[in-house]
Amino acid sequence: MDISNLIQTVAIYAIPVIFAITLHEAAHGYVARHFGDNTAYAEGRITLNPMKHIDPIGTIAMPLLLYFATAGAFVFGYAKPVPVNFSQLRHPKRDMIWVALAGPASNFIQAILWAVLYALMVGFGINERFFLGMAKAGILTNLVMWAFNLFPLPPLDGGRVLVGLLPHRAAYALARVEPWGFFIVMGLVIAGVVSKLWMLPLMELGYWLINLVMTPFNMLFA
Repeated sequence: MDISNLIQTVAIYAIPVIFAITLHEAAHGYVARHFGDNTAYAEGRITLNPMKHIDPIGTIAMPLLLYFATAGAFVFGYAKPVPVNFSQLRHPKRDMIWVALAGPASNFIQAILWAVLYALMVGFGINERFFLGMAKAGILTNLVMWAFNLFPLPPLDGGRVLVGLLPHRAAYALARVEPWGFFIVMGLVIAGVVSKLWMLPLMELGYWLINLVMTPFNMLFA
């Protein structure tokens, strides 16, 4: 394991990852408060302070362990989930959809902003590899979070969106999977199902949409 490459990789990804997880979780709490649930606000979780969202195991220890164990081939982590009391929402079944979508939406918006930053640096002739690498890392990190969290199984955001969209009986049946959902998702990740059948197609779509949004910038600096 090349320690210098590890340090460089961590340095490039640190800021994009911190922003990605912080804004993702804060967005959940903000939208929940907008629709009537003050749980996250009361616990001080609607904040841009990353220390409020970092989980020592999921955000730091697990990614590093997986990085070393797989020689960088597979890295996974998670932030401390923002508490949401769905029963406090004004229209729980409907509003939970918007609360769940807030996190992935924040990541997709961040991916676009990192793409804009990258285009501006290239357009103005800034060739600093570190900052260009950070912008690319910001796009990739946020698209990964966007795609992964939209996987339609609770407790992931996509699962909660699906619970909100399904008829009551089917929604109740799916919601009962949540206590085991994380382990099911991890099994599917290890088996390669999530990456091949979900992540890769969705990320290709994400890159296509970002390229579409970036068309005016590309024309400006052409």
